Amino acid sequence: MKRILFVLLLIVMSVKANAQINELGVFAGGANYIGDVGPTDYVAPDDLALGIVYKWNRSPRHAWRASFTYGRISSNDADSEIPGRKQRGFEFENTVKELSLGLEFNFFDFNLHEEGFKITPYVYGGLSYFWYDELYIINGKDETDENGSALAIPMTVGIKAHIAKNFVLGVEAGARYTFTDNLDGSNPDNENYANLRFGNLESNDWYVFTGVTLTYTFGIKPCYCSE
Repeated sequence: MKRILFVLLLIVMSVKANAQINELGVFAGGANYIGDVGPTDYVAPDDLALGIVYKWNRSPRHAWRASFTYGRISSNDADSEIPGRKQRGFEFENTVKELSLGLEFNFFDFNLHEEGFKITPYVYGGLSYFWYDELYIINGKDETDENGSALAIPMTVGIKAHIAKNFVLGVEAGARYTFTDNLDGSNPDNENYANLRFGNLESNDWYVFTGVTLTYTFGIKPCYCSE
């Protein structure tokens, strides 16, 4: 984790403050997972998620964005409305540590150097790399096999407002399509646990981060502003 934070710090330091306007802040909210265990709700932020966010505003309409987010995910068949899952009775817990890079697009101009309140919906997309525990489930409970990592595609929608001279507040929900089917222990890579695989082995897992961002803006007037 220290190396991840160091990389994000280098990204921030490499951007010249007098070239663009920058944002640095925090994300706080919840996480949930969608897969082969428990309910199938798409947005249900039951577990804690925290992170740091950096944005480099290239224009009033778009910004390059980097973030690191830690989230806990869990699910229980007892909470599912699917009779087969309720009868099966599996449950698991896992953690996700995600580094994400991509582009944030504003639907309306969001010029941070203009005075006054402003607000805009936005979307974010890019590429994420995350770390998690490879699990397997035995006797209905999860067991950790080894550390795992995979890529994910983030798809985020939100709305943000310039609430003060140097602060931007946002609310967002971001689903991640992952390139693994074992956040929940349903499809362990280890062939020693092949007999423990269950569920739809052709469908990968998802996780979702939902919450608020609060960023502090800094940097001298960029080139897209009028003098």
